[in-house]
Amino acid sequence: MNKFKILLIAAALVFTSSAAMAQKTGYISLEQVLQIMPEVGKIDTLMQTFQNDSLNPQFAYLVQEYNRKDTMVNTKDSVKLTPTVKRQIRQEMADIEYQVQNWQTYAQNIMQAKQNQLLEPIYRKVYSAIQTVAKDNGYSYVYSREALLVGPAADDLLPLVAKKLNLKLPPTYTPGFKYQ
Repeated sequence: MNKFKILLIAAALVFTSSAAMAQKTGYISLEQVLQIMPEVGKIDTLMQTFQNDSLNPQFAYLVQEYNRKDTMVNTKDSVKLTPTVKRQIRQEMADIEYQVQNWQTYAQNIMQAKQNQLLEPIYRKVYSAIQTVAKDNGYSYVYSREALLVGPAADDLLPLVAKKLNLKLPPTYTPGFKYQ
């Protein structure tokens, strides 16, 4: 009876290890998928419009406001202002000056947040397509091509995902290398 249990356990281990070996792996470059999606080109246009319509006028307003306040406290008419008002205006000028000096960092953060907001539905669409392709084609693991330096033998899923998303691969596309 013990020999039968041992034989049964050994057979189960052989079966599960061979099943584990039969798992298909693939990889994909999200960057390449995004490059062939027409929606991404539209996002570039939207980002430029956002910068021109929102960020640039905001910066121009800050500079204009700084100059206006500077004129208020540094002209002949400034004698009409009380010392308390002058101090308050100078504090406001210091706040504006700080914003202007740090504008590049602020603008980059705002632009990055806006880009992430616009790309989020596209990423969701791509991830959904990758999951569907993996499931439909029996892939147990799909790796990001950019993250792997060494990996198991795998297939490039870009052509399958592009087909799923109804995207045309560029004529310059050559299938990626196989991880060995």
